[in-house]
Amino acid sequence: MAQSQTTTETAADSKPPSHIAWHVTGNDKKKFWSRVGAAWAHKDGKGFNLQLETFPIDGRIVLRLPQEPNEDSEARA
Repeated sequence: MAQSQTTTETAADSKPPSHIAWHVTGNDKKKFWSRVGAAWAHKDGKGFNLQLETFPIDGRIVLRLPQEPNEDSEARA
């Protein structure tokens, strides 16, 4: 079965990412968030290109919508 390829946006296309990738560690009382990359949505809306600047070996990776610079970082879930 042939698969069709979808053109995607990448960082090289200079389009801002649709999501920011965060590495989250810690527990419920104290969580640490470190930005590790970004994601761009495919034009067909069925996937993402994920570009990581580092690859954490513990914790989890969370994709979030970009926030305005003055928004409170505590708003992250």
